Amino acid sequence: MIWARLKGYFDTNLAGLTQPTRSDWIFALRTVSAGLIALLVAYALKLDHPQWAMMTVFIVAQPVAGMVLAKGFYRLLGTLVGGVAAICITTAFGSGPWVLVTALAVWIGICTFVSSLLRNPEAYGAALAGYTAMIIGLPAFGQPHLVVDLAVARCAEIVLGIVCAGLTSRLILPKLASDAIISRLKRCIIDLATYAGGAFSGGDPATLSGLHRKLVADTQTLGEMRAYARLEAPSFAPRAHPVRRTIGQLLSALSAARALHSHAAPKNAALIPVRSELHLLVGELATKPGALDDTAPWVARLDAISARARRMPDAPADQQDDKLGTITRLTIAADFAEALKQVLRGLDALRAPVTRRPGPASQQPALVVHRDYPGAARNAVRAALATLLVAAFWLTTKWSEAAGTVILVAVVSSLFAARPDPVQVSWGFFKGTLLALPFAFLVGQIALPALPGFGWFVLFVVPILVPTALGMANPRYVGVATAFAINFLAFLSPHQAMTYDPGPFFAGSASVLVGILLAIGVFLVVLPADPWLAANRIVRAMREDLARLCLHERVPRRSAFESLAYDRINQLMPLVQNSGRKGEAVLGGGVVAVTVGLEILRLRATSQNHAIAPETALSIANFLRGLARELLFRAPGDPQTATIAVARHYAAAIAQKNATGDMLQIAASLRIIAAAMEDFPDFFARDRS
Repeated sequence: MIWARLKGYFDTNLAGLTQPTRSDWIFALRTVSAGLIALLVAYALKLDHPQWAMMTVFIVAQPVAGMVLAKGFYRLLGTLVGGVAAICITTAFGSGPWVLVTALAVWIGICTFVSSLLRNPEAYGAALAGYTAMIIGLPAFGQPHLVVDLAVARCAEIVLGIVCAGLTSRLILPKLASDAIISRLKRCIIDLATYAGGAFSGGDPATLSGLHRKLVADTQTLGEMRAYARLEAPSFAPRAHPVRRTIGQLLSALSAARALHSHAAPKNAALIPVRSELHLLVGELATKPGALDDTAPWVARLDAISARARRMPDAPADQQDDKLGTITRLTIAADFAEALKQVLRGLDALRAPVTRRPGPASQQPALVVHRDYPGAARNAVRAALATLLVAAFWLTTKWSEAAGTVILVAVVSSLFAARPDPVQVSWGFFKGTLLALPFAFLVGQIALPALPGFGWFVLFVVPILVPTALGMANPRYVGVATAFAINFLAFLSPHQAMTYDPGPFFAGSASVLVGILLAIGVFLVVLPADPWLAANRIVRAMREDLARLCLHERVPRRSAFESLAYDRINQLMPLVQNSGRKGEAVLGGGVVAVTVGLEILRLRATSQNHAIAPETALSIANFLRGLARELLFRAPGDPQTATIAVARHYAAAIAQKNATGDMLQIAASLRIIAAAMEDFPDFFARDRS
């Protein structure tokens, strides 16, 4: 009965997978082959725990070669640091069990703190350094003289797995991160054109909202691939900055398109032609086969549209037209055309990089990378406390199998601590582990003792691991499938001579499952995470960025601000993307903040123009100071200060004077800032937390 239910669960999940692609099959067969090679070499070298070599292959396995190299590199680095820490802690405190486990728990807390402040794959390496010390140090309990041998053996097994995974991913039909970036960026451009086409024609709001979320998510993936590509090929390093800049331009174009959709243009002779040309261009770009093979025609058309949009209309077409509103929308349309043009140029730069000599360094104002120190401290305390409490239970009861429970609590509470929903991730890990248990029992305790040998091992294991690797290639099932693969091999514990010994098998398996459940309980009870607190801290950092743009003496480059804004949104997205309308409002506000920042930069640049009257420059400076106060001190629900009203009044006064050129551009920027802050009032207000 149990077997039938497990088989049904497994079949149901496999049936839910999308049809595997050729790339998925290559990944699956390559991963399983690399794992078998690693295990065979571990047998030949007579390593004590050969399963670690094969497990490492599945741990670092990724569809893209650069991702494998990145995860493998930081896994190796984390293992080495954890091994050295285990040797030092065990040597210093090995004689006192309570002091030893306390020192290991503190080390895990420190590594979890560092991991929570970093990003993947660096964060993975830091977390690994913490629990590797526990994995090595705990088996040496009472025998500190063995810790060096254990550390060397663990490092050798992991190095072997990393080498096998890295070589096969790079040499056997590789999928390169650099190629994946270009492919993903092309899809982003097509999606952006589709979104803009709907925005310019009054498309369905639900469809546009879905496309908006997808585009923001894809920018996050592009950013991750950028880091992997740099490790995959040093030659890609000069192109890493263009990727970051192009992501910022994508967000700028998305924000401009959203603004044109939210504030539909009035029907006047000045705006309709520009809007129609943009609508026609993005429609062709989205539907024409091979549209991105040659970007030169699109760039030329966007240049012409941008130039036309920036030509201020001499007079309104009729008395009812809002000239300032028309100019504001023309400015946004020109910004969209310019940003899309830069995205296309970024695509060309990736496909045909040009070596450029670095120009003179210019001093930029501090654009601070956000570090969530309160969240990192919470994660550190939780991981250290959970590890220490379970270790205390182990020392008090002297239950031998509880050592495995201590290790799993340390692993899960550290590795998943910084996830937006650690409970959900840990539960997926538990399901994959539980599902692996009967398969490991049948293969390791029934089949292989009766039919020993590497050939039989391959025959029994490959039909299980290939579908598992296909699941790992599917983003929907990657967590459960990876947990299944790792724990299937851990429970199986393949050796050259397999024996039937169910007692230790079930005792060890039970300790693993209990450890994961205890870690889930820790996530639920001990300092439970609230993703909205972390999201509010990032939103506050974004408002502080805008205030810094208003007040800082030095003005940053547009690309520097766009890169920073992308970084903020990249951190914000996993925290709020599954939060319904509230999350969409926060993400929408984040993207709109890009527009606000760019208009602040435009005002700063205009105010430094010598052709602008001193009183105008002073008025701009006063407005920016008031805007900074609004961003830093107004709380959600509080009435907006006079800053927004001042912006609209000042813009209208400029328009009434029949001003032209720079003055009308100032008025348009003021209107854009006011409209953006009115669209998302709570985003641009200080949270009370």
